[in-house]
Amino acid sequence: MAVTHPTTVRDGICNYVVDLIDADVGAGTLEFQTAGSVEVATLTFSDPAFGSSSSGTATASAITADSNATGGTITKAVAKDNSGDTVFTCSVTNTGGGGDIQMNSTVVSAGQEVSCSSLTYTAPS
Repeated sequence: MAVTHPTTVRDGICNYVVDLIDADVGAGTLEFQTAGSVEVATLTFSDPAFGSSSSGTATASAITADSNATGGTITKAVAKDNSGDTVFTCSVTNTGGGGDIQMNSTVVSAGQEVSCSSLTYTAPS
């Protein structure tokens, strides 16, 4: 039997994780990276970054685009607090590729704008 959590516990886990992004003064970031962990683009979360969890899921507030990306091929995203500490890491694929985050294109040219229109975090059930 797999470990499961009731909704109230999932909300607690979810709120704990997303609140870490706001742990320091100011907003955290969502850094898109290559497979080799090289930064491709860095977007900035609003402060607060996420709303409260409902049924184990929290939705991000507005995320500010990176209007001048470094460029490269994105394979993952790392959510960081304002101190640069990693809060969570997720996969990134092209739309339909099954990644945690799906983008129109994971190939980014230097100077290109990179944005994220919506993002949710869901605690494990």
